[in-house]
Amino acid sequence: MTKRVQAKYKVNRRLGVNLWGRAKSPVNRREYAPGQHGTHRKKPTDYGIQLLAKQKLRFYYGNIGERQFHAIYEEASRRRGDTSENIIELLERRLDAVVYRMKFAATVFAARQLVGHGHILVNGKTINICSYRVHEGDTIEVIPAMKENIALLLALGSNERDIPDYMEMDPKECKGVFTRAPKLADVPYPVVMEPNLVVEFYSR
Repeated sequence: MTKRVQAKYKVNRRLGVNLWGRAKSPVNRREYAPGQHGTHRKKPTDYGIQLLAKQKLRFYYGNIGERQFHAIYEEASRRRGDTSENIIELLERRLDAVVYRMKFAATVFAARQLVGHGHILVNGKTINICSYRVHEGDTIEVIPAMKENIALLLALGSNERDIPDYMEMDPKECKGVFTRAPKLADVPYPVVMEPNLVVEFYSR
């Protein structure tokens, strides 16, 4: 087992949820926290509840850095409308998140790797910035050299996740279109996400 896999499993146990909805998550069989002895979970404070909500979102999208995540909150708060909904929209517009949603990769970490290595095209141009913001009508596809990649084909054929309805997908061509910005209710999170608590956390 690699350190990366161990680290993701530790995140699940620390947060107490199967964050990515994967069958092998240790949360499915271990209720105690990580560590040599493990500890029973104590009743969290209001601050602890808000912090947990923030950490779940941060880790879900590939452990986004605190500075970058706070910048997303600040932009969401400047926009019109509900700040919590704006946070979700900005997160779901990230290129690595879109690649993950289109099932080009089995995990969000693998999606970041695909983007970072220059294997993803947006409107025909190579984009290797994970935080690149995707817009309505943008076409996202895998470079031709990767279309027969075994990991890619396994991810596309997996029944573990469904492609959300705010994207159109052609699995045979390894190509998809981001059709619209989603709301919180549209995003297929395997656990309950509470961006309103993230807003409360940063508004303290």
